[in-house]
Amino acid sequence: MATAKKSTKATTKGLEDLFLDGLKDLYYAEKKILRALPKMAKGAESEKVTAAFEKHRMETEGHVDRLEEVFEKFGKAARGKTCPAIDGIIEEGSEILEDYEGAPALDAGLVAAAQAVEHYEIARYGTLIAWAEQMGKADVAALLKATLKEEVATDEALTGLGEGGVNQRALQAAA
Repeated sequence: MATAKKSTKATTKGLEDLFLDGLKDLYYAEKKILRALPKMAKGAESEKVTAAFEKHRMETEGHVDRLEEVFEKFGKAARGKTCPAIDGIIEEGSEILEDYEGAPALDAGLVAAAQAVEHYEIARYGTLIAWAEQMGKADVAALLKATLKEEVATDEALTGLGEGGVNQRALQAAA
């Protein structure tokens, strides 16, 4: 039977520390996404895909503002912590832009890359909401829920773009 590994040193880190680490991670991610979205919008072939990325860039600015408000509620300076997960996901999107430039499958690839970003964010926001609620921080949870709602709506819009034609265009071009 496996037992939990115990640290030899005493620690006082609790849920609030874990929450703040997750908050820093998301702040870094949102700022990184803000820089990536204009490149994705510019690289897209379809006007609808470009418009979706531009719309989400504007929403992401609001996400950053909300995260800054959450930091403020905890009396902390807003700062990010390098997030290798989002770095990797965004790098995959950059590779699609480069490898499929001018190809019929470009937009389908960009939509898929954007959905990977959304799914990561949805998971992280969901976790932070649960922790905020556990800590009795309803005001913080409400701010995070507002962003989560937008992330879910963006994911649904991206699914609509895929089902609404970009995937079919990629398939037809290969035929």
